[in-house]
Amino acid sequence: MISEGHAIHGVLPVVQMPYTRAADIDLETLRREVDWVLDQGADGVTTGMVTELLRLTTAERLDVAEAVCEAAKARSGLAIVSCGSESTKSAVDFARHAAECGADAVMAIPPVTVALTDDALWGYYSEIIERSGLPLVVQDASGYVGQPISAGLQVKLLATYGDLVYFKPEAQPIGPRLSALRDATGGRARIFEGSGGSQLVDSFRRGIVGTMPGAEVCWAVCALWRALERRDWSAAYAISGPLTSLVSLQYGIDGFVAVEKHLLVRQGVFRAADVRGPSAFTLDAETAAEVDRLFDALQQVMSNDAQTQGDPRVLAKGDRIRTLQPAEPRGSERMEC
Repeated sequence: MISEGHAIHGVLPVVQMPYTRAADIDLETLRREVDWVLDQGADGVTTGMVTELLRLTTAERLDVAEAVCEAAKARSGLAIVSCGSESTKSAVDFARHAAECGADAVMAIPPVTVALTDDALWGYYSEIIERSGLPLVVQDASGYVGQPISAGLQVKLLATYGDLVYFKPEAQPIGPRLSALRDATGGRARIFEGSGGSQLVDSFRRGIVGTMPGAEVCWAVCALWRALERRDWSAAYAISGPLTSLVSLQYGIDGFVAVEKHLLVRQGVFRAADVRGPSAFTLDAETAAEVDRLFDALQQVMSNDAQTQGDPRVLAKGDRIRTLQPAEPRGSERMEC
């Protein structure tokens, strides 16, 4: 049975994947990450491309979905699980498992190893919706992998499934494509920004319902989203400046993963910034130094904005970010058999 569930909206960071010294998924740290993200004011969490899902085994993807949903639901946060896969059957299986875990919605990129017609993609997405019973975020990740999803197909999905369908367009140019989808659906399409927050101000003006950034500076994206909601353009642009510069240093999926994990380690959320190879990006010392400078600048903007607004809640979040105790060093981590 198809159920609309809870409407998804707001700031829904995509979590990164922590690993143990044995290169297995560190589920304890993953749950800690979900808690930390929700502590920063996010509306929920998402799994996606920067969760390194395409580098996980099937069993690992199921374990991750269970852990993320359990941790989010314990905090009354939204949980969106990515189910995209190379076959309709496996995508449906992942989506149905997400439903069993209590996910509020699923998100799916198209298969990336083949170029599909609109008819083939229609079959893929409609099967996910009808057989999982969950709302679906249609993710056009062609800014990184695969081919763009046509506006005609997206309009057809919305016309058929209505409020069960959301969209996350990442094909370039994002702004004009977002507006084209909005206009083609008469303003009905519910759209998420997905560029790490770098195009959040422009996308907000075009009518989005939320954003799915990385987790590493979700506290800044939450503050930016709140500023946009109250139409505080001065505060919004102040935050957007260093945030956009920070995102500009993240080249491709592997660049996002490397920088985001670097900053999660710095904030004590992760023990290490390991990724699963092969990876197309290595964070060199000079890039890392610039990332740290921009991170510091972003924190300073947040501190100044909190003092201007006189918001003790925001100040408390800023203090927590700066003083979070580091996670246990990897050298004392127990090896898993």
